[in-house]
This record gives sequence, structure tokens and C-alpha cells, in this order.
Amino acid sequence: MTVMFGEMEAHIFVAACCGIGIIFGITQFLIIQQVDIKSEGKGEAASLQEDKTKKLNEIYNLITEGAIAFLNKEYSIVGLFMTIFTVALYFMIALGAEEKIYTPEYPYLSPSGMFTAIAFVLGAVTSILSGYIGMRVAVYSNVRTTISAQKAGWSDCFNVAFRAGGVMGFVLCSLGIAVLYIALLCYKLYFNSPNGEVKGYSWELMMDCISGYGLGGSSIALFGRVGGGIYTKAADVGADLVGKVVHNIPEDDPRNPATIADNVGDNVGDVAGMGADLFGSFAESTCATLVIAAATPALVNAGWGAVVFPLLVSSSGIIVCLVTSFFATHIWKVEKEADVELTLKLQLIITTLLMVPAVFGLGYAFLPEEFQIVGVAANPIAHPTDAAVCVSCGVVGGLIIGLITEYYTSNTFNPVKEVAKACISGAATNVIYGLALGYLSVIIPVFVLAAAIYTSFRLCDLYGVALTAVGMLSTLATGLTIDAYGPVCDNAGGIAEMCELEHYVREKNRLVGCSRQHNSSNWKGICNRISCTRVISSLWCFRHPSRPFEWCQYFRANDFCFLVNWCYATILVLSFNNEGCGCCSL
Repeated sequence: MTVMFGEMEAHIFVAACCGIGIIFGITQFLIIQQVDIKSEGKGEAASLQEDKTKKLNEIYNLITEGAIAFLNKEYSIVGLFMTIFTVALYFMIALGAEEKIYTPEYPYLSPSGMFTAIAFVLGAVTSILSGYIGMRVAVYSNVRTTISAQKAGWSDCFNVAFRAGGVMGFVLCSLGIAVLYIALLCYKLYFNSPNGEVKGYSWELMMDCISGYGLGGSSIALFGRVGGGIYTKAADVGADLVGKVVHNIPEDDPRNPATIADNVGDNVGDVAGMGADLFGSFAESTCATLVIAAATPALVNAGWGAVVFPLLVSSSGIIVCLVTSFFATHIWKVEKEADVELTLKLQLIITTLLMVPAVFGLGYAFLPEEFQIVGVAANPIAHPTDAAVCVSCGVVGGLIIGLITEYYTSNTFNPVKEVAKACISGAATNVIYGLALGYLSVIIPVFVLAAAIYTSFRLCDLYGVALTAVGMLSTLATGLTIDAYGPVCDNAGGIAEMCELEHYVREKNRLVGCSRQHNSSNWKGICNRISCTRVISSLWCFRHPSRPFEWCQYFRANDFCFLVNWCYATILVLSFNNEGCGCCSL
């Protein structure tokens, strides 16, 4: 089976994309660094500006110190978990592996156990680095966003926060892909052979071992997302209760000491936690796809480029997101408040429009003209177009899910306005109506997800479902940019309030932060749906190479999608009933 490009071209493509992504992230950071921490209030005396500058530095240092202290404590516990679990993982695999090397000195020596444990550590360390880098960039940029808001116009304030998110987005994606690809190349030295077999081992076993990378990323994501999230919400609610409820003072008032913890929470939960969580999603979905690809003889025979096609898709996403970011900072600049929401929405739309043709190009370049997939329901014969369609289902489906999520979370549209109206008559109607709209908001996304799974499963079996998950995460750099942009804006508004800066500075940061809320929710909606495709594609990992699960023959896309849609049709009816109750209460 011939392909247009081979192994060397795959090496160059991944290295170039990751290198460009890291350089671009560093460049964005250097641009942010040019903003000095110095108050630039209009018409203020020099002494007053100096006092505000000292206050800005004080608050900035307190937030930084708190965020570092939290992560240091969290990661010390994570380090203990990593040590124990790495040893346990090695012995669990060593005891069950078939290729143990028995010697009197080393009775439990297991290459697969060793390689899986190493991959687990690599995934865990990369996840920790992703969260830590994101947190440091966020706390470094928040005060500079506040200072930029003192300048005339909206573009300076928006660009600083957006570039801060870009540093995290591009560096995290590039780092994750680079570490995984380098690990694959190192493992390949041991499992290397023109046909993927040596010493009785194969690329399939190699990919089974590298799946520990995804396990490591997800394990740390559990600590980062759940631990950081609990801290974030506890600090946020605590600050609101003691400030707004008990003392009747504004949010982020300098008289409320809990505001520091609140702003620390934005960084350790919404930035470090989200970064680790999305890295875990990326690592798991990519490793699941690699496992299935390595178990497909036609792809193995086609060469290295065909096997690592998912990584090539993710690498191309870095370049697509990089090009798209210039639309926000250079082409369609933010000139007024309304432009913020539109600019962030266009980021998702443009990345999708650019990603689809890129995926088709990669399919024709690296995949064979025809290949048979070893599936669980059938062994379909697929073509590069089929694989590209599966990835495109994820890309386009993710966009549709994001736009639907925006409709239900944006204050521009009726659902949020209706919830606000329900608040007039009390908390009860607010809860009822909000819960009803929450149920209602998942209906279209679930049908979109079911359609994407059905299409990809029919074309390429579980390999297609895994490619759909990869497609949803192919624009991860843009999603992380928008996600990190939000907490930076929130922190900037809090710093402006605590430093008692001019009202227009606080209002500008508040409006910029509000505009990002629903755009950030777009990506959260996409990420929740990614979990479903990840789980389905990961089912292959439980399939023994020589003994497929007998129940797999009952796995049919038609039945699966029918059950999913039937369940959510029930939720649709219930949501309308709840909405009716809310209207009656009004």
C-alpha cells in the first residue's frame, strides 16, 4: 500500500508544528511582558499614581503567592500518588503480561510494565507542567490586563488577556504533542521493525504501553480539576457570602480579605485545573486512536505516518488556531464592547472552517488509498475520505454544540433573559426555570453527538469514533485560549476593584469578562461531549489481540444511537413540563 508521504515527512510535520506553537506562545508572552506594572490613570497626580502602582504590585504579589502555595501543596500530594501508583501499575501489568523475562535475579521483569509505567509518569509530569505554566502566565497577565484597561479603547485590554490565554493554549498543545511523539519515537527503537514486529513484540503492544500517557494525564487532571475546582467555588461563594450578604459591600471590595482567595481560585481552578483536564482529554483520545490504528494491519503496513495520523491532525490544529488568532488581534480588532463576544465566537467558527480542509489534505497525504479496519461490529474497508469525514464530524459537531451552548448561556439571547425575569418572583422560580432550560439545552447537542458517533462508526467502526474525539480536540489551542482568557479578565476586574481604580477601568474589565462567560461555556459544552466519544473509543483497549470480546458482536451503532436519543427525548418532555411549572409560578 503506497502513501504520498511517509515517516520522515511525519517527523518533520509534527516537529515543525510543535516548534512553531511553542515559539508563538513565547512570542505572545514577550508582548505581554512589555506592559509595565504602572498605573496610568487619567488626570491623576504623580503621587496618587505612585500609590496605586504600589497597591497594584501588592495585590498582584498576593495572588501570585497564594496560587503558587496552593499548587505546591497540591502537587506534593500528587507526587506521592504518582510514586505509589507507578509502582502499582508496573506490578499489575508485570503479573499479567505474557512477555515477562524470567531470570533468577529479576523474576518480575516486564518490558510492557516498565514502558507503561514510564508513559504514565510522562503523562502525569506533562499534565503538571501544563497546569503550572498556565497558572504562572495567568497571574502574570492579570495585573497587566488591569493596567491596559486604563488606556483608551478596548483593544489593548482585550489583546493582553487574549494573548495570555494564547500562551497557555499553544504551549500546552505543543508540549503535549511533542512529549507524546518523542516518547513514541523512543519506544519505537525497542519495538522497531519494517513490519512492526521484533522479538515477538509489535506496534500494537507499543501503543498499549503508550496508553499509560493518557492515564497519567487523566490522573493528574482529577486532582487539578476537582481539587482546584472545589477550592475555587469555596473561595468564590465564601467571598460573596461574607461580602454581599453579611456586610452588604460590593464584590472584590478591598475591605473583604476573602477576595484574594477568590482571585487565587480563578487561577488554580479555571486555569491550572482546566489545563490539566483538557490535556488529559487530549492524551486519552489520542492514545485510544493510536491503539486502534496499531491493531489495524493495513495502517501498520502503510507506514508510520498512517499509524500516527491522529497526532498529525492535532499538530495541524496548532497551525490552524495560530492563523485564526490573528483575526482577533490584528484583522478584526476589538473596538467596542459588542466586538468582544463576536470576536471570540468567530474564533470557533474560523478554526472549524480552516480545520476541515486541512484534515482532508492530511488524509490523502498520509493514509493509504484503501485500508481494512479491524473493528468490533465489522471489518469495514475505509478510504482517506472516510477517515477525514470522521474527524470532520468531530470538528463540525463540536462547533454546533458550542453555538447551541452559547445560545443558552449568552445574555444576548432569550434563555438567559427569561431566567433573569424568573428571578423577580423569587428563588424558587429561578431554580425551576433554570433547571428546565438546563435540561432543554442538552437536547440538540446530544442528537448532534449521536449523529457524529453513528456516522463515524458506520464508516470506520471504533477507529472512526476515536477520530471524532480527536477532531473535537483538534482546535484545543483556541479552546484553551478562550478558557484562560476568562479568569485573566476576572482577576483584572478584581484587582481594579481592590486597588480602587477609576470606575471605567472596573466596568471595562467587567464587561470584557462577562462577554467571555458564554464563549467559555461553548468549549466546556464541547469538552463534556468529548468524554462520551473518548469512552466509546477506549472500549477497544479492553479487547485482547487474540480474543475479542464476545459481546462486541452486539455493539451496533443503530441500537446505540437509538438508546441515547430515546433517553434524551424523555429529558426533553420533562424539561417542557418543568418549564411549564416555572411559567405557571410566574
